[in-house]
Amino acid sequence: MFMGEYHHTIDAKGRMIIPAKFRENLGEAFVLTRGLDHCLFGYPMSEWTNVEEKLKELPLTKKDARAFTRFFFSGASECELDKQGRVNISSPLLQYAGLEKECVVIGVSNRIEIWSKDKWEGYVEESEDSFAEIAENLADFDL
Repeated sequence: MFMGEYHHTIDAKGRMIIPAKFRENLGEAFVLTRGLDHCLFGYPMSEWTNVEEKLKELPLTKKDARAFTRFFFSGASECELDKQGRVNISSPLLQYAGLEKECVVIGVSNRIEIWSKDKWEGYVEESEDSFAEIAENLADFDL
């Protein structure tokens, strides 16, 4: 399971250190793709297989299903960590997430998310006031 928030930087070659606490669960190879809210999603290969199976079940006849799977899979790339624990993020993914220098890596249960620092701070600021309301609106959700 992934959890926590870590601040890192991306170098000029598009490399970023993955937090040590996430490396073991990600494994030797993992998948990075476009996420929701203009961040990147990172999945261990076993979890990527689960996501892939769920997306295969979407009806091909539905325009939204086709659009989402195209968007999600076309941005996906298999990644490996180098000896320093860095991942090289492709240019299209860097552009999509607005990653330039400072970024935030968060653990979200079955995946990691990589955010630009500015977008993450904006998201947190926007969401924290409605956090209790969001939890209340989730059906059968109890902490």
